Amino acid sequence: MDGKPATRRGPDFCSLRYGLALIMHFSNFTMITQRVSLSIAIIAMVNSTQQHSLSNASTEGPFADAFNNSSISIKEFDTKATVYQWSPETQGIIFSSINYGIILTLIPSGYLAGIFGAKQMLGAGLLISSLLTLFTPLAADFGVILVIVVRTVQGMAQGMAWTGQFTIWAKWAPPLERSKLTTIAGSGSAFGSFIILCVGGLISQVLGWPFIFYIFGSTGCICCLLWFTVIYDDPMQHPCISVREKEHIMSSLPQQPSSPRRAVPIKAMVTCLPLWAIFMGFFSHFWLCTIILTYLPTYISTLLHVNIRDSGVLSSLPFIAAASCTILGGQLADFLLSRNLLRLITVRKLFSSLGLLLPSVCAVALPFVASSYVITIILLILIPGTSNLCDSGFIINTLDIAPRYASFLMGISRGFGLIAGIVSSTATGFLISQDFESGWRNVFFLSAAVNMFGLVFYLTLGQTEIQDWAKERTSPTSEDIKLFQI
Repeated sequence: MDGKPATRRGPDFCSLRYGLALIMHFSNFTMITQRVSLSIAIIAMVNSTQQHSLSNASTEGPFADAFNNSSISIKEFDTKATVYQWSPETQGIIFSSINYGIILTLIPSGYLAGIFGAKQMLGAGLLISSLLTLFTPLAADFGVILVIVVRTVQGMAQGMAWTGQFTIWAKWAPPLERSKLTTIAGSGSAFGSFIILCVGGLISQVLGWPFIFYIFGSTGCICCLLWFTVIYDDPMQHPCISVREKEHIMSSLPQQPSSPRRAVPIKAMVTCLPLWAIFMGFFSHFWLCTIILTYLPTYISTLLHVNIRDSGVLSSLPFIAAASCTILGGQLADFLLSRNLLRLITVRKLFSSLGLLLPSVCAVALPFVASSYVITIILLILIPGTSNLCDSGFIINTLDIAPRYASFLMGISRGFGLIAGIVSSTATGFLISQDFESGWRNVFFLSAAVNMFGLVFYLTLGQTEIQDWAKERTSPTSEDIKLFQI
């Protein structure tokens, strides 16, 4: 083992740290449903005569595009709520705006969470996102400019919430439980995608599209109450934690910095090859995952020729598989560590290999089984499911090599992932516009190649030892670059 295991075990599932993981699961569930809500509601929001030309230019547009291929008219979804005359180009700008907002806050929020506390950063981000979700129907009445502004600010708020989580786990997650705790929390995103795809269209059809925003915005506000009431940044500060659990957590973690004010060793980070291995892993992982998230409904409805109801259900199945594999992968990873069956570096590289290799094999096989409905659906379910095994690999590797800067580095890592998503979505749209069948074959081959590049890079350079620049120093050195000193 690379790290020294705790000699005394604390309570497991009936403990505060697992309660924190469940609340964070709920938070991630809420944020992804708020993000995807517009992709579902846009079907009923926009005039039906314009629906057939909806562009795939954005990272969420194809959710809507999948529904456009059905014979169900807009009236079947909602006959009472307002319908807007938004062109496909305008819709593309609206969809993209939330991603630009996320990019703006990923890195600074990760650093600020380490100073002001992740509880405040994540809680504020979730609250702002929830309130803006509730405000979206009214914003649409005021005009498209206000909708774009709302979505951009909502993206900034969600960027604050995404990255702040790892600051909490740096203080709450014992090394032998990191995979379990972080995967329980992270699986909320996959489960939220499953739910919104399953019930979003039904809510729009029965109650009207505004209720998609009202329901999931209200859910977020409830989650905020739980968050600010139950969550604390440090187990030492929590009034309800047992002495046994507190001792278990504190004894298993390296000594925490005495002050949250700290320099960020930018130069050392830039030249750290194990850190670049993580970044390349994120880039490869998000490349294929974004394609599946973005184009899955289009692929299913166009290639398999299913109607809107079947397309919605089939598009949601991969995400429940992803949520299940995320949690099971975390349980297995920590089991291997706790029983000393494998070293930490071996576990990280094993799950990274499974999470990049298996979906690549499934993606490459897809064009060759297009004639088989059942096999195609099975492979489409397996791709996001097996991809999420990376959550026990390089996804949480920053907690191993630099726990002090985990949130800051997670922001940078997700930035690489977002860049990959933007490039892969653009490349996919270009390739399938040339020729649909051969275009998809090239998309899957290219995705597999990108995954293999990231896998080889990580296997070669990935590490789990805490880096020298990430260790607590008694006095500052000349190598510390205080670029972000507050």
